[in-house]
Parts: sequence; structure tokens; C-alpha cells
Amino acid sequence: MTEMPSRCHQRKAPKRRRTPHDEATFKKMFKAMDEPVCLISSDSEGRLCVVKEAKEILDGITQPVIVVSVVGLYRTGKSYLMNRLAGKQTGFALGSTIESKTKGIWMWCVPHPIKSGHTLVLLDTEGLGDVDKGDEKHDTWIFCLAVLLSSTLVYNSLGVIDNNALEKLHYVTELTENIRVKAQRGAGDDDSAEFMRVFPSFIWSVRDFTLKLEKEGRAITADEYLERALELKAGSSSSLEKFNLPRRCLRHFFAERRCFVFPRPAEDDDLARMEELSETDLRPRFLQRAEEFCNYVFSSAKPKTLTGGQMLTGSALCILAELYVEAIRSGRIPCLENAVVSLAQIQNERAVKQGLQVYQSQVELDCLPLDPSELSDIHRKAETAAIDAFISISFNDTEQKAQLKLMEEIQTVYQELCGQNREECSNVCKLELTQVFTPLEEAMNDGSFMHPGGYTEYRDKLQSCTNEYRARTHKQMMSEEVLSEYLKEKDQFGKNILLADKHLTKTEQKKEVERLRKDALKLENESLMRKKKLQEQAFQDQQRTYEQNINQLLERMEKERKTAREDNERVLTAKLREQSALLEKGFKEKADMMNQQILRLRGEMNNEDQSKRSVLSKVVSSVGTAASLFLPGIIPKAAGLVTSFFSRFL
Repeated sequence: MTEMPSRCHQRKAPKRRRTPHDEATFKKMFKAMDEPVCLISSDSEGRLCVVKEAKEILDGITQPVIVVSVVGLYRTGKSYLMNRLAGKQTGFALGSTIESKTKGIWMWCVPHPIKSGHTLVLLDTEGLGDVDKGDEKHDTWIFCLAVLLSSTLVYNSLGVIDNNALEKLHYVTELTENIRVKAQRGAGDDDSAEFMRVFPSFIWSVRDFTLKLEKEGRAITADEYLERALELKAGSSSSLEKFNLPRRCLRHFFAERRCFVFPRPAEDDDLARMEELSETDLRPRFLQRAEEFCNYVFSSAKPKTLTGGQMLTGSALCILAELYVEAIRSGRIPCLENAVVSLAQIQNERAVKQGLQVYQSQVELDCLPLDPSELSDIHRKAETAAIDAFISISFNDTEQKAQLKLMEEIQTVYQELCGQNREECSNVCKLELTQVFTPLEEAMNDGSFMHPGGYTEYRDKLQSCTNEYRARTHKQMMSEEVLSEYLKEKDQFGKNILLADKHLTKTEQKKEVERLRKDALKLENESLMRKKKLQEQAFQDQQRTYEQNINQLLERMEKERKTAREDNERVLTAKLREQSALLEKGFKEKADMMNQQILRLRGEMNNEDQSKRSVLSKVVSSVGTAASLFLPGIIPKAAGLVTSFFSRFL
């Protein structure tokens, strides 16, 4: 593999709206990338593999990722565009000879310049059609992986968009043979809508463009130029089918299509040293187009999502790349549905583990015992952080099994922590009790109270010790429980002193026994009230745990619902546009077939809100029912919670 440059020489960056906060946050997430690294390479046997260094970088990115990849024939200037998007002069290898520099797929992760909280992942792919490789299937898989991993796909070519250029893009005609959306596909199923939902937006970048953008004497845009090049021709001959096939595939698979045309960047002699040229050495029109291209990508490229509107983080993107590469290595066709299932299992196990680690790290206390309300506040903050960590990593937890597992494990740890707190509190109280009551114990053991009038001395001394103990431990929740237990142990001894005191009459002894009984009952009642208060605190903690998890769940499902709806609207718009184009060109039969897809999409979208509310109610109810097994007293309130939640978005 050709080695990438060891250093990146920074040029004057284009105007970008990256904030210092974004940069600092990005650097905290993982080691800042000063240069690209190889993401997908070939092993000693020539089989594709995911590179460990790149995996470690992606694993550290918990933000949503916006993935922009560039594909195209080798020696067409693909890498230069990626360097511009990264805001650098060098990085991705440009090369200055007919030899293809980039091998496999290289990755550069940078803070997104205008979308806070997102990471821009740039993928530069190996040039297609390199005659020295002699492995057409390798090129096909590189193209497929770029499509599967990116949210925006840039196709780079030279000259013009004509039939020859489209024939060179034959990889797009092989997508259905090399990628599956569903694990099981019925005969005659049209998966184009499914492909559109998950495939990236498409940008055709035409380099060294020298023509005028005109048609029949009228100026046209670059986008119109692309759409005219993709127009179908009526007829059924084999030559027309060959002509239409790449055009039809581009129209059917990519709902959003844009085009940018670039003039030659510099004089021929300067092209071989593009990395050394400053912006003043480049042609102004080229710089203008490059700036327009970058601004469009920054503002329009969306986070990478899968079916159902679920956004991917860097760690999820890494797992997805491994799943696809493993399928290719095993001779299987990469399947999006299977990948989602496997990704969910891996990512959700990781999310539970990470969430629990976050919780445990924040409740590792060296200062027990604490007041129950203070411990509850620590628990609340730690639980919030744990849920945030879980939500940022979890994926497609449709039955909420992973979230319930996290809830249960957090509750187990919290209950253990509460038990430790009570034990530590009890130990503190027992230590104070020993120190305070030791003189009384010694006097009792010496028989100092076994004389007429001794009971009054004993009672006064006991009350004095009790008052001092309470003054020392009044902030400890186990204070009265420890005292009550001690007084119960000494109850008989006190009665013995009472009965032995000849100074008291029988009547006075009976009254004292009755007083002792009432005092013991009062202590018991106070102890029960304190236990009830602690139980109420525990129930409030449990209720808050339940509601916090439900609210996070509802918010996430609503966010995914909105993203999924946007995807459906994007697909519907593309289908309507395509149907109109088919009718205009005389493809009535194909337009009628497309109408069935359009009607199905509209039906799904019309029923979406009602069905979503029903699904949410069922989810909340099932989560509540399951949670009640380890959160005693929790009663699911699905309808009320869902109604309350939806009212915030109406």
C-alpha cells in the first residue's frame, strides 16, 4: 500500500464557522487526527479488512456522524476535494503520476464546521478502473462499501457527462446484485424505495469541465445538466436498454442528486504539484466552485442513518463497516436488514455496559454515610448521566430490552449502595453509642444501682446518656434504630433495678413500668415512621427512574419518527419526480407501476402518526410492566405519558 504523507502542511483555511468549543469537545473525544488513516485495506491474501487504528478512532466518537465519501476513476482529483472539505491543503494523497495513490478506503474525522455536536467523517476511496490491479470485483466492493457507509456520495469524473462517462459508472448498475436491503425478498418485489431510504445523497463532480452550460441557446444549471444527461430514451431494443440502464439506476437509487462542474484548477505544468500550490496559484473560478461545493456539503449532508431514522455514531459506523467487510470476506452479499440486527445486538450490549460504568463511576463514594436525600440526589445525577451515555450508544432497541436491563442493573447497584449507607450509618451510631454509654455500662456491671433510690439514679443517668447520644447522632438516619435496639437489650436490666429498689412503692413501680411501656411503644412508632419515610424516598427514586427512562425513550422514538418521515417524504418526492419524467418520455407502463409505490408510500405516511401513537403506548406499557418487577410499586401509565409527551410536539 502506498504510504500517506507523514505530515500535513496547513494552508490558509477557508471561511468556516467552527467554534472553539466544538474543537475542544472533539479533541476530548479522541486523539485529534492530524492526517487520514486507512479504514479498509487488503490483507496478505488480498481480502478486505478493517484497520485496527481506524476502528479505535471511530470507537471514540459518540456523536452522530456525517459521512461523505468520494468515488471515481483513478487520477481524477478525488483526494483534492476531500482535503478541501477537511480544511487542509494536504492529507489525502493526491499523487502526481499515472499511479493510483489511494489504496482501499482512507478516513479523516474532523469536527463538523457548522453543525455543532456532529463529526464529519471523510472517506477517500481507491481509484476505480486502475488497469494495474486487474481485479474488477475489488473495485465493485469498494464502490458498494462507499455507498453503504456514507450519507453523501461524491462521484468524481473528468470532462463531461456523456454516455461514455455513464458507462464507466457501471458499478451503480450492479448495486442490486451486490447489496440487499432485506434478508428475504419476494418474487417481483421492487426494493427501489427501500434503497432510496438508506442510500446516500448523490453528487456528481465533473472536473476539467470546459463546455458552456447551455441548452438550445438557454443557460442551464449544473443540476439541469446532470438531469438532462440522465434522461431515458423510449424503446425496447437491447441498445436502448443498455443506454437506459445506468441512468435508470441512478434515478431509482438516489433520491437527491446534485452536480458541480469545475474548470481546470491551474495550468498543466502546475497540476502535478497541486499540494504545493497556494490559493493564489489556483484559478479563481475553480476556487469559487470548490467553495460552493464545500458549502453545499457542509449545509446539506445529513447524519448517517439506517432504516427507521436511526442515526449512527462513530462506534456504530465502525461496527457497520466490520459487518459489511466480514460479509464480503465470507462470500456473502451485504444485507442491510441483517446488519441492523447484528449492529443492534453489539451496540446495545456496549450501551448497557457503558451506561452502568458511567453510573458506577459517579456513585463511588468515599464519604459514607450520607443523608438519604443527599444520596438520592447523587443517584439522580448519576442515573441521568448513565441514561445519556446509553442513549448516545444504543441502537434499534425496539423492544427496550437493553434499556430495561440498564434500569434493572442501576437499581440493583443503588439498592446495594443504600444498604451500604445504612450499614455505615449504623456503624457510626454504634460507635457513638459505645462511647456515650460505656460509663453507664460499667456502673451497671459494678452493681452501683442496686440500692434504695438506685433506680432513680439509673433512670437519670440513662436519660442523660440518651440525650448526649441523640445530640451526637441527630443527623444520622439510623440513630434511633440503634438506640431502640440498645434500650430493648437493657430493658430487663432496668426492670430488675426497678423491682429491687425498696425506696419505691408498688404503685410507683407499676406506674414506672407503664411509662416504660409507653416510651418503648413511642420509640417503635417513631422507628416505623422513619422506615416509612425511607420507603417513600425509595419509591420516589424508583418513580423518577421509571419516568426518566420513559421520557428519554419517547424523545428518542419521536426523533427517529421525524427522521424516518423526512426520509419517506424525500423518497416520495423523488418518486413523483421520476413518475412525471417517465410520463413525459412515454414510459406509461413504468409510470403506472411506479404509481403503486407512490400510493403505498402515501398510505404509510398517512397512517404513521396514529400507528406511532399506538406503538408508543404499547412500548410504555410493556416497559412499565417489566420495570415493575424490579421497581416495586411502579404502575405503568402508558396512555397518560404518551398523551402528555405528544402534547409537547403539537
